[in-house]
Amino acid sequence: MPWLNGWMQAAEAARIDPADRGFTLGDGLFETIRVRDGVTVWLDRHLARLAAGCAVLGIPPRFDDAALAEACAAVIAEAGIAAGALRLTVSRGVGPRGVLPPAAPSPTVLIAGHAGPAPQTPVALVLARSTCRNERSPLSRIKSLNYLDAVLARREAAEQGADDSVMTNTAGRVAETTIANLFARIDGAWVTPPAAEGALPGIMRGEVLARLGAAEQPLGLDELARADAVILTNALSIRAAARLGSEAMAGGDAVAAGLRRDLGLPE
Repeated sequence: MPWLNGWMQAAEAARIDPADRGFTLGDGLFETIRVRDGVTVWLDRHLARLAAGCAVLGIPPRFDDAALAEACAAVIAEAGIAAGALRLTVSRGVGPRGVLPPAAPSPTVLIAGHAGPAPQTPVALVLARSTCRNERSPLSRIKSLNYLDAVLARREAAEQGADDSVMTNTAGRVAETTIANLFARIDGAWVTPPAAEGALPGIMRGEVLARLGAAEQPLGLDELARADAVILTNALSIRAAARLGSEAMAGGDAVAAGLRRDLGLPE
């Protein structure tokens, strides 16, 4: 049962207005929050990132952090989620036709729960060639509702029998995958693209960055090809790359497993 604009509602009764700008224009943001032992993980960090993203878009807060935390707990309790995820979505709300936002928006806030652990299995990767990340856009650093570049790249991976695509930026350097930050081990040292390269500043990324002692630096495709291990991280998973294109890559399995144990993720 989701929580919508302050109320728990049956899924079939919950209604988003057809004129909501999240639906018509992708005008909003979301956070995916892990649930472990019936409790949200790093909720304060997710809410801080959500607030920062809303500030970028100029979407005013409709509920404070305490109200959102209470709503998250209510959704978990109602659905009986021991392990799983919450999706917290905020749109600018209803607006007239056109791109210009309303002067005084009333945001739509939706929290939905999903039970069950995310896959932690190794990933087959390909390089996305149909689209790229725009590292020059402020949208590359927030979790916008508009995921169409990622959708195109993920379709490209599926067409090649792979699980995910590595997305480059406008300069042709590595940014991230469609759903995860990327860490590569090159000559024994871990590196990851910085946010300035088009990488989302992921919550799990920050944890893994510190634990691996990774350096944030631009990562070219030639350098990625030299990596003996690649780890992919998001709020719900830490996965090793099994292959990149036609090249097998198994060096990250043990590292990913160790990080999952340290951070309380399932095997």
